[in-house]
Amino acid sequence: MNRETAPHGLSPLDRIRCRLAEGPRREGEFNGDGRDLAPPRPPTPAAVLVPLVVREQAPSVLLTRRTDHLHHHPGQISFPGGRLEADDASPVHAALRETEEEIGLARSHVELIGALPDYLTGTGFRVTPVVGLVHPPFDLTLDAFEVAEAFEVPLAHFLDPRNHQEHSILHEGRMRRFHAMPWHGYFIWGATAGILMSLYRLLHEEA
Repeated sequence: MNRETAPHGLSPLDRIRCRLAEGPRREGEFNGDGRDLAPPRPPTPAAVLVPLVVREQAPSVLLTRRTDHLHHHPGQISFPGGRLEADDASPVHAALRETEEEIGLARSHVELIGALPDYLTGTGFRVTPVVGLVHPPFDLTLDAFEVAEAFEVPLAHFLDPRNHQEHSILHEGRMRRFHAMPWHGYFIWGATAGILMSLYRLLHEEA
């Protein structure tokens, strides 16, 4: 199935599955919040799981809030994941391992359907967003040191352009742009919002 023939009457999850099945995506204009920064060294490989929960009424996205005492990105909203370790065979392995360690979500509940374009962060990571469908019922066990809470946001919120914001900040003499998608008191921004924008563009890009 190619982009011209992909059906538009499918559910969002089926459309995402079809798009990812077409193969690697081309990188869009925004390939990371670090795209305008001169990296001091080659980026560190990392991976996250983009967990799309298959709920009966409507699909949702599973997110976490990092604890406030962490050195990197304290209190921020994120996907489960982290840097690749020496014994990780692939970004997929790293994303699933980190997900199990951070929130206790067993990989048996995750149906892998593909990956979004790598995302370059301003902190020097090249993140591979691995997309998986999460099938309930499942239980979570949070790593209390790293994760303050886990919560779900309707997928429709992120697919509605009315909820997309773009901000800018002067960082070390350069203007740095970043996306944000606030939801019910949660300020979802930076790499997490940028990856969600990649998911949005996946469904709206032209052939």
